[in-house]
Amino acid sequence: MNTESCPDCTPEGTPSTSRRTFLRTSAGAAAGIGAASFVPAFAAKKKEAKGAPETLVKTFYDTLSEEQHKMICFPFEHKLRLKVDNNWQITKPKVESFTKDQQAMIKAIFMGIHSEEYAEKVFDQVEWDSGIDGFEGGSSVAVFGKPGTGKFEFVLTGRHCTRRCDGDSVEGAAFGGPIFYGHAAKSFNEGPKHEDNAYWYQAVRANEVYQMLDGKQRKAALLGTSRGEKGNKTIELTGKKKGLDGIRVGDLSSDQKDHVMKVVGDLLAPFRKQDSHEALNYIKAGGVDNLHLAFYKDENIGKDEVWDVWQLEGPNMVSYFRGKPHVHAWLHIRKPA
Repeated sequence: MNTESCPDCTPEGTPSTSRRTFLRTSAGAAAGIGAASFVPAFAAKKKEAKGAPETLVKTFYDTLSEEQHKMICFPFEHKLRLKVDNNWQITKPKVESFTKDQQAMIKAIFMGIHSEEYAEKVFDQVEWDSGIDGFEGGSSVAVFGKPGTGKFEFVLTGRHCTRRCDGDSVEGAAFGGPIFYGHAAKSFNEGPKHEDNAYWYQAVRANEVYQMLDGKQRKAALLGTSRGEKGNKTIELTGKKKGLDGIRVGDLSSDQKDHVMKVVGDLLAPFRKQDSHEALNYIKAGGVDNLHLAFYKDENIGKDEVWDVWQLEGPNMVSYFRGKPHVHAWLHIRKPA
């Protein structure tokens, strides 16, 4: 398995792809049953009141023992709160170390910040990419601030996962800050069609825009090598309206622009409506015409001109989709300055 092309993606202790595949096939159903067995009634409800994940964060926080509090709770302004990466543990305790009810609340919070359409698929992706440890053994959480009394943020991390639940405590930040999602569906090195990848549909839509471009537009949109992955630096916002990688959306025809907005819709689709609507409003406030769409020919799998690596960037938004050797996706959207 090639780990050099995917920095920090496969840490020491993570099982090989073949072993993970075997264990997933033989034990996946049993793991799912086990997880469902301890989900209390409040977590099993599919339609909670608006803000239910934030309510669960407070409930979870109130159940923490003194020792748990010391290990996973931090001041709101702690520098760790806004960290993002493709594979990391924000605290040492794994979800499996919490009580069964606490584990159920953590899962319910995670499910609640995703859309009903995608929540199960996204959970399955995290479960799969966590290997033999599963969601509970491969994820860790932290709470910043004190829920119910002011600003707070709940952060869940793991392989191919950084998610946030903040109750709009972080002013002007969609999703509470930068997030990460990804998937290695069938193997570490995916094929050009990325079979069964939970997020490849986003790249399919972006490539549809590329197919709509004429020769001159393609020349502007198709570049060599992408920005690469550098933790938080990967999704730093520049504030620039011009001079970004790729072709400016303002230079596209109306039908091409419409298709770019479908790409935006696909990027936001996995997340709950209130968060995706906030993100969309910020993108529009920054100016759709100021977005730039770029594809990277030097990072193409299969030489098929279906571009695996691409990005959409504007003054207050970065969506960097790195589909080689498998999908890594970085997303950062803020209210315009």
